[in-house]
Amino acid sequence: MPSRYLLVLGTFCLSVLLYVDRVCISVAEETIASDLSLSERQMGWVLSAFALGYALCQTPAGFLADRFGPRRILTAVVVFWSAFTGLTAVAFHFVTLLVTRLLFGAGEAGAFPGIARATYSWIPMQERGLVQGVNFSGSRVGGAIALWCLPGMIVYMGWRMSFLVLMLIGFVWAAFWYLWFRDDPTERSTIDDNELKYILENRQQTKPSADADESLPLSSLAGSTSMWLISAQYFCSNFTFFFCLTWLFPHLKKTYELEAVEAGLYTSVPLLCGALGNWFSGWLVDRIYRGGNWVFSRRGPAIAGFALAAIGVVASAFAESPLSSIVWFSIAIFGADMTLSPSWSFCIDIGKQHAGAVSGTMNMAGNLGSFLTALAFPYLTDWTDSPMPFFFVAAGLNAMAIFVWLAADPRRGLKGLA
Repeated sequence: MPSRYLLVLGTFCLSVLLYVDRVCISVAEETIASDLSLSERQMGWVLSAFALGYALCQTPAGFLADRFGPRRILTAVVVFWSAFTGLTAVAFHFVTLLVTRLLFGAGEAGAFPGIARATYSWIPMQERGLVQGVNFSGSRVGGAIALWCLPGMIVYMGWRMSFLVLMLIGFVWAAFWYLWFRDDPTERSTIDDNELKYILENRQQTKPSADADESLPLSSLAGSTSMWLISAQYFCSNFTFFFCLTWLFPHLKKTYELEAVEAGLYTSVPLLCGALGNWFSGWLVDRIYRGGNWVFSRRGPAIAGFALAAIGVVASAFAESPLSSIVWFSIAIFGADMTLSPSWSFCIDIGKQHAGAVSGTMNMAGNLGSFLTALAFPYLTDWTDSPMPFFFVAAGLNAMAIFVWLAADPRRGLKGLA
């Protein structure tokens, strides 16, 4: 197997693990709330604590990945978040659970920026879209696996033991990554000479004056129109998707009076559709790029995705059965996930050797959307006695993102970046 394919397999597995660990709290929400005597609003804050820690540490994690390399940073963050996955098992009241999930989110923050930095060094430009799609499809597969397996696992082992098992799996991945991966393909002695030549000739080039170790000024991020645009649309995308990881399972279970396993099976379907959306969009991004249209290869798939997301979210709000609700929400998530490959490819396009910091900043903005989602759903439902306002807000954000993408151009890099 070519070394870059093994790299993608490793990052795909990391993406799976990332979301299994993340979704576990949602699947165990009812049991945890019962054991710790927590209200629905308190659980909303627990779910939001993860998103807040995840969001605030995105840009710092991206800077670290650029400075110290994805080999060391990804190893460190997986060990860190896995430790806090395990520590979730010993939480005994609201505050300890809140703090644990905040730090768990801070640890997970380094995952995708680190992957983006590895992609810049290892993956040719014409393969970038599909690789991003494959990596993000892993997160959706991981979420689906969690929804299939964890309800039974929690019933059989208890929620505390389940978190400890997931901690150990994370430690195993971290050991593999540190032993196998190198920050640049030229540092890996076992790579085939032909593959190395192909990577070096086809990966994105920087100007000869560019220094890989040169730090990226914060002013370059804050003053970039491209950075603001890509961050705004990612906020909209995450607002829709994070509902899948937090409130869709308990919402569906309560609304249609489903058993936990049945609700888990239904809730896994949108995540699988999200995986398909990632694969399709990644293929489409590369296909359009190879046709010579760099700008539309990013813009077109993202606009189509947001249109589907807006339609699907509104239709799911009016569904009268769990099946029709999931069908429409699956269309919404397929569309929302079509936006990921162009978004992360766009970040690598404009960030180049600073792809970690740029993608981390975008992901920070996106996960502020996730933070608001976890709170908006229970609070809006409580204030209005209906979940409908939440779905209309999500649809409106998706529609707004279409116009944001019309102004985005991957050729317009960061100011002062070679």
